[in-house]
Amino acid sequence: MINSRLMPLIRKEFIHIRRDPRSLLILFLMPLLMMFIFGYAIDMDLKHIRIGICDLSRTPASRELIETLNASPYFNIVDRYDDPRKTETLFIRRIARAALIIPADFARRLAASPESPIGVIADGADANSATLVQNYLENVFVSRSLSNSGTNSANSGGMPIRIRARMLYNPDMVSAHFIVPGIVALLLIMIGALLTSVTIAREKETGTMEQILVSPIKPYEVVLGKAIPYLILGFIIAVFILIFGHLWFEVPMLGSWSTLLLFCVFYVFTALAIGMLISTLVATQQVAMMLSLVGTLLPSVMLSGFVFPVASMPLPLQVISKIIPATHFLVIIRGIMLKGNGPLELWPSFLAMSGVGIFFIALAVKRFRMKLK
Repeated sequence: MINSRLMPLIRKEFIHIRRDPRSLLILFLMPLLMMFIFGYAIDMDLKHIRIGICDLSRTPASRELIETLNASPYFNIVDRYDDPRKTETLFIRRIARAALIIPADFARRLAASPESPIGVIADGADANSATLVQNYLENVFVSRSLSNSGTNSANSGGMPIRIRARMLYNPDMVSAHFIVPGIVALLLIMIGALLTSVTIAREKETGTMEQILVSPIKPYEVVLGKAIPYLILGFIIAVFILIFGHLWFEVPMLGSWSTLLLFCVFYVFTALAIGMLISTLVATQQVAMMLSLVGTLLPSVMLSGFVFPVASMPLPLQVISKIIPATHFLVIIRGIMLKGNGPLELWPSFLAMSGVGIFFIALAVKRFRMKLK
């Protein structure tokens, strides 16, 4: 139970929260705004890709292929030309991101074989986008080749090999289903650290730290007394953004809400521990806020697996990613929401995340004890 020395400190922090309604409004509006921005801006799917087409064949077969591309929501044909040397001009003037060159013998070779070579040139200034464009075009060509092979199967003597792929956990390949759980992890650690990073720094700036130092309260009680109110507030924010992401972006929930919310409590606690440690290291609220934003936002975006796979990083960065709480929470939230995982599958990530939180809160208590001496 909460002892008599800890309860007044908790009550004092709740009074601080209640007397600053503007900050409370920002705390709820900021994750809502960031959820909108990240949810719509970070989209791994490319659509309306501008392409140029050089049709040297000028046959019904080539025109049919062009109309197939034109009907796709992934491509916009912005230019049709006759000279392949004009292709580079399209890229220099940034008119198109890719070019399709249909050879003169396209129809003849297509009639003799279900496959006919087609030239694809992509703008490699953005390597990731160029790879996606190439993959999209190859999918169109493969589908076209299989279609022709199916219609000519009587003459070819057999059916072509058909590959039917199925994508588990995100069959429609909706980017929001992958991105939104990552946004939740990003927002919770950023807001949690921000909430507590200014607590002790505020006491230093307002001159009330001396009153705490002369009171018969222990260091761990000071840290817990300041963390518990923000743990409750952070949990409310977590519920708010989880429900919003689930309803607005239609991210599925295949697992248990209660399991996810329980894990959220420990994740918010870990974020608060980081903020408490930052608060013991600096003297002003402004520096504390800047350090909490830089110390949580940048590592969580770059090194947690939110955007870039951890397995593709160099070994030293993979080691660093293990001490970033968002790395483990991303496994938890995506596992519960998209795969329906339970505690038995997620306990390694839970233990790692909780261990990081305990380490940071213990370090914060130690740092604050040094201030008391």
